[in-house]
Amino acid sequence: MMEISTLKTELKNERTEKIDMLKTRDILRIMNEEDKKVPYAVEEQLDQIEKAVEIIYHALSNGGRLIYCGCGTSGRLGILDAAECPPTFGTDPEMVQAIMAGGASAFVKAVEGAEDNELMGQEDLKAIHLSNKDVLVGISASGRTPYVVGAVKYAAGIGAKTISITCCPDSILSKLVDVAIEPETGPEVITGSTRLKGGTAQKLVLNMLSTTVMIKLGKVYSNLMVDLKATNSKLKARAVSIVMSSTGASEDEAKRALLSCDYSVKTAIVMIKRNCDSKEAEKILAETNGNINAILEENSGL
Repeated sequence: MMEISTLKTELKNERTEKIDMLKTRDILRIMNEEDKKVPYAVEEQLDQIEKAVEIIYHALSNGGRLIYCGCGTSGRLGILDAAECPPTFGTDPEMVQAIMAGGASAFVKAVEGAEDNELMGQEDLKAIHLSNKDVLVGISASGRTPYVVGAVKYAAGIGAKTISITCCPDSILSKLVDVAIEPETGPEVITGSTRLKGGTAQKLVLNMLSTTVMIKLGKVYSNLMVDLKATNSKLKARAVSIVMSSTGASEDEAKRALLSCDYSVKTAIVMIKRNCDSKEAEKILAETNGNINAILEENSGL
């Protein structure tokens, strides 16, 4: 493994050397200035992010899964993105998953030393029965974390596609994967604290990967979350708003349609657009694999 002193994320930030002597407002200002650099670093990686999206889309379209793997902040970000997919896009919880060094308990309390175990990354993937139909995304700011390296080696060894998200160019991890995404965020405000710019960059990339893939899978109509799971009052209200916005229906019409189909937003939209009942709407959706745009293209007069 490379020496930690050579990592760009571990270098001392000259612009923040006296941050411990600054007034509150000045600390906030300099942090904000450093954070502004992150989206530009991500922008430089759009070509690589596009390649990754196409790989993930192909896998999910053919029955594969998207698996995130990371440690510490990186692992928590992977878990967060995976956990948001079912309520936001109505995915099966099996479709997008995350593993983290130290297991689920490490999400809220660090498990010291877990990230140093390369074999554990392999074993955790075996436990979820990773196959060559799946895609593994290894997340590591340094690109050298043994747990993630071990997981990527195992995934590649069984023929699964692999992607990395790191903040250091030409890392060990980047050399092992099919697609390396490497936003260079540079030295942190607090030396080595990659939960800051590094974590922000990783979160932006993860947002892009999962959201773009779900759009391509037909889980978004216009810019609306038409596959959301209305599991609470807020989400039910959002479902009503989405149906109204996409069909021009009144609030009462939208609520009636949603109540008749167990708050399936897509079904309610098709019911109103086609003036049919829920069973017919569900049949139409099944024929187009849930793609509302395909339905409207076939019925452009609606």
